[in-house]
Amino acid sequence: MSSKKILVVNDLHPIFLDKVRQNGFQVDYFPDITKEGIIKVISQYHGLVIRSKMFIDKAFVDQATNLEFVARAGAGIDNLDELALKEAGVLIFNAPEGNRDAVGEHAIGMLLMLFNNLHKGNGEVRDKIWDREGNRGVELGGKTVGVYGCGNTGKAFAKKLSGFDTQVIAFDKYKKLSKNDYVTQVDFEEFVSECDVVSIHVPLTDETNNYIDRKFFEAFKKKIYLINTARGKVVSLADLSWAIEQGKVLGACLDVLENEKLATYNVEEQEILEKLKQSGKVVFSPHVAGWTVESYKKISEVMSGKILKHYLPKDRLA
Repeated sequence: MSSKKILVVNDLHPIFLDKVRQNGFQVDYFPDITKEGIIKVISQYHGLVIRSKMFIDKAFVDQATNLEFVARAGAGIDNLDELALKEAGVLIFNAPEGNRDAVGEHAIGMLLMLFNNLHKGNGEVRDKIWDREGNRGVELGGKTVGVYGCGNTGKAFAKKLSGFDTQVIAFDKYKKLSKNDYVTQVDFEEFVSECDVVSIHVPLTDETNNYIDRKFFEAFKKKIYLINTARGKVVSLADLSWAIEQGKVLGACLDVLENEKLATYNVEEQEILEKLKQSGKVVFSPHVAGWTVESYKKISEVMSGKILKHYLPKDRLA
């Protein structure tokens, strides 16, 4: 049995605590702890479980003298300094398998909402407006849907599209896909030539920061719809607003924004967001694509499984 100590600093499904404690780990569960509080005690722990409470940088790693792993309760690890952790010999566990189905379903839900004017129609009926022609929809069937980045969430999205009579293609610089992934892998030239819908599924890195910009939109041969359930900073909202105004983007589904702290917006950010809102061509949600009852539990199951697999042989798991 392990005698490792784990600090959990965000809300987590209790199944994580149960699994690791059953296998001998000591767990302190402090979801309300502050950043300062974490720094004070981190030297006592071998493992840290975190969602998005703080950025784990080199200065923090230097304080965490006994740290052996950081487990990120979700898919993205953009709040972790991967190089600093690697140099210190600290492992990273994340759980993209835990919320991939939730993200895939949410992306389709937002797209259907956009195509069928569901937000507009709902608001009008509530205001006693019965406008059928003004809410005539567009069908997903027959469209070519492009998956930009085909990891866990990209593949899940592609799989869920399989019943919609769509052609699903993918561009991924770093992964080789198989026929079992419900998608046809293409080069970038074919991707920008064929897509009617583009769904973004890449992590936030130095390479992808603001990667979806004016140049990206100008590359497409058709007018497209855009979905972003990845990270807000991957898409330049200023350039997306421009693309909508130019008619290059017919509509967008945004679960994430460059700055998700809406109360802190400066004048420019407010103007861009207002343009997107007033366009009537954007559906928003508050970074909840992977935020379901089921994914809450699955993420904890995936994380505990990876930690236990690393530390304990299969025949010793409780």
